[in-house]
Amino acid sequence: MKYENLKILSELRNNGSITEEEYQREKEKILNQETRNEPFYNNIKPLFGLPQNTFLMLLHLSQLCFIIIPVLGIIAPIALWLLFKDINPAVDSQGKDILNFIISYTIYTIVLAITLIGAPLAIIVGIAYLVLVIIASINASKGNAYSPYPLTIKFIK
Repeated sequence: MKYENLKILSELRNNGSITEEEYQREKEKILNQETRNEPFYNNIKPLFGLPQNTFLMLLHLSQLCFIIIPVLGIIAPIALWLLFKDINPAVDSQGKDILNFIISYTIYTIVLAITLIGAPLAIIVGIAYLVLVIIASINASKGNAYSPYPLTIKFIK
């Protein structure tokens, strides 16, 4: 949209419909307007060469690495968060939410697994974990924060 408006504005200037001063003023308005309207999660800073939304989606999905190697589901999100938390505020925010989610749901699962009655509930918590990770990933890919995950205790603020 921004590029289309700038192209039209440039054509108007080239046709003589507007002066150079009007062109510069309107160009500034277009650029400032687009910047102000961009949501927080479209703040683009390259992360492994990926757009921010894609990187945040992968950050959420990295929790599912436990399917391949159990410990990797904890190490992958922590490593990605530690690498990019100082570069991008969205990665820092979402990374903290992910870590709090992992810690909280691990505690819930352990407590439920210890009790005989809670063992079936631990399976339900595991299924809820998978569903919530997928929902958060979809939201992140669309540029929306899924924050915080439900029933998450804030260990890291």
